[in-house]
Amino acid sequence: MDFFLLNLALLDLGCISTTLPKAMANALWDTRAISYPGCAAQVFFLLFLFSAEYSLFTVMSYDHFVAIYKPLHYGTLLGSRACVTMAAAAWGTGFFCSMLHNVNTFSLPLCQGNVVNQFFCEIPQILKLSCSQSYLREVWLIVVSVLVIFGCFVFIVLSYVQIFRAVLRMPSEHGRHKTFSTCLPHLAVVSLFVSTGMFATLKPSSVSSASMDLVVAVLFSVVPPTVNPFIYSMRNQELKDALRKLMTRCVSEAMNCPSRTMFG
Repeated sequence: MDFFLLNLALLDLGCISTTLPKAMANALWDTRAISYPGCAAQVFFLLFLFSAEYSLFTVMSYDHFVAIYKPLHYGTLLGSRACVTMAAAAWGTGFFCSMLHNVNTFSLPLCQGNVVNQFFCEIPQILKLSCSQSYLREVWLIVVSVLVIFGCFVFIVLSYVQIFRAVLRMPSEHGRHKTFSTCLPHLAVVSLFVSTGMFATLKPSSVSSASMDLVVAVLFSVVPPTVNPFIYSMRNQELKDALRKLMTRCVSEAMNCPSRTMFG
C-alpha cells in the first residue's frame, strides 16, 4: 500500500502542477494568454495524470480486497513484481488515453476564435471552438472513456462490497475497527474524486455560467489532489497527535491573548 500511495502522491503533485502555476502566473501578470503548444501540453498532462490516478484507485481497491478477503494469498497474488506491474499499467493506461484524446482534439480545425472560457485548457471548451463535424469523433471517444470509467467504478464498488462482508464476519471488534480505518481513507478519496468529476460532467446546462464553470473546474481539478494527502495522512497516529497539540496550543493562546482596540 505504501508503494501505491507513493504513486498517488506523485500523480496528485503532477495534477496540481499542471494547472495552478500557469493560472497563478497569468493572474500575477494580469493576462490570460497561453500558447497553442502550451494548451496542448496542459490538456495532455491533465488527462494523463487524472486517468492514471483513477486507474490507480482501481488497483488500490483490488489491493485492499486481496489483503482483507484473501490475506493468506496476499504475498502470492500481490508480490513486488505484481505491484510494479499494476502501477505501470495504471500509468500506461493514463498515457494511452491522454494521447488518444489529445491527438484527436488538436487535429480539429478551430474557427470560433481562440478564447477558452476557463483558467486552464480542457477538451469540452476546445470542442466549442471547433467548426467541423469531425468533433463527433472526440465525442465518441469521450463516451467510450465514460463507459470504461463506469466499469472501473463498478469494480471498486464490488470490491468494497466483498471487503465489508469480510469485515462484518470478523469476530474481533478491534480487528473490524482497524480494517475500517485502513479502508475508509481510500473510500473517501475515491468518493471525492468521482463525485467532483461527475458533477463537472453531468451538471445541467441551465445552471452553467462563467462563475459556476470556474467553481466546478476548481472542484475537480484542484480540490481532490490537494485533499488526498491530508486524508491519507490522518492514518498516521504521530501526525494526528501533532495536529491535536497544535490545535490545542492555538486555542489556548487565543483564549489567553487579551483583546486590544486601536483608535485611528
